[in-house]
Amino acid sequence: MSNGPLSQIAQIVDATSKRISSYDRTGGNGDNIQIGARDTAVLADIKGAGIIKHIWITLSSKDELSRKNLVLRAYWDGQEHASVESPIGDFFGNGWGIKYNFISMPLAVAPKEGHALVCYFPMPFGDGARITLENQSDTPVEAFYYYVDYEEHQSIPATMGRFHAWYHQEITTPESDTGDVENEWEIFDKFANNPTDAHNYLFCSPEGTGHFVGVNYYINCPTPVWYGEGDDMFLVDGEPWPGSAHGTGTEDYFNQSWCPDEHYCHPYFGTARAPGRLNDSPRFGWLGRTHVYRFHLEDPIRFKKSLRASIEHGHANCLTLELASVAYWYQTTPSKPFPPLPTPEQRKPLPEIGVVEVHRWRDAWRKARGGGLQFGHEKAVN
Repeated sequence: MSNGPLSQIAQIVDATSKRISSYDRTGGNGDNIQIGARDTAVLADIKGAGIIKHIWITLSSKDELSRKNLVLRAYWDGQEHASVESPIGDFFGNGWGIKYNFISMPLAVAPKEGHALVCYFPMPFGDGARITLENQSDTPVEAFYYYVDYEEHQSIPATMGRFHAWYHQEITTPESDTGDVENEWEIFDKFANNPTDAHNYLFCSPEGTGHFVGVNYYINCPTPVWYGEGDDMFLVDGEPWPGSAHGTGTEDYFNQSWCPDEHYCHPYFGTARAPGRLNDSPRFGWLGRTHVYRFHLEDPIRFKKSLRASIEHGHANCLTLELASVAYWYQTTPSKPFPPLPTPEQRKPLPEIGVVEVHRWRDAWRKARGGGLQFGHEKAVN
């Protein structure tokens, strides 16, 4: 029997469908709430057992980084610490506090121009659910519209895990055994070996029993060299490297190939944002902001005690990259608390590198070689 997304749609279920929304309680058209500076709004506070089935949000704020400064949290079954904690943009599939359309099966950012935030991840709870939104900026949210659609159930089966989502970020540095050298593509030396995941970028590390279902992965690459030679690594239940699932490269994990730099949106995987190449020249490379995603809706990675999911930043962790991610999984509770969320100042994206900065690099390179005629393709001086 099929297990596809429509396989259970004909099944009659003993449940009650309900919605919490920002509709105007007077019957007027002021169908939004306001969220003051440094305030926290409670979007839903549901008693009993049920499953959140759908969330839709749009908002208006003069804060240019509102999608980084608004923090979404969800709590299940009375657990004091959050099971979901992420800047709202990163959670739904927009990085760097910017807006762009994004298409996948469980998450989407929809027109107009990426203003609508949509989630279809089912979120079960057995004894209450609470969803909040904290405004961590000094600018109020002038208008916040939302739906939370859910089902009330008499009880939830013990086999249903609780939905979790964790935001993480890091500015990586070269950490391979070739030293402080960004030696991608063997530009400066032979490739280093990396028989460990110790220096990888960590994007998911739960404890308990459950299954990993996907990640939004945001890369800001300050070099035109390909950022994606790094392998993905999944260590299950404390097992040693190389683990149960060891990959062959970043684009390979995200179901793509040969260093892509183009939009591609499959329901389960793709590239939602790509920087493009200067003057359409493949020689300029992969400088800039790229958003890739993969959802394990058909192939979840299951764990009984713990999971450590990570990816190299360049082969053998040789690159400086500004990375951020939101991982999604289901597990038993209680779950362990997340590390402290980076502050709004720490979450502020680094400025983009443009043509002026690239020209400054060239000028510094010319002067380092003594000036004069240096076109740019000359071999390095040993």
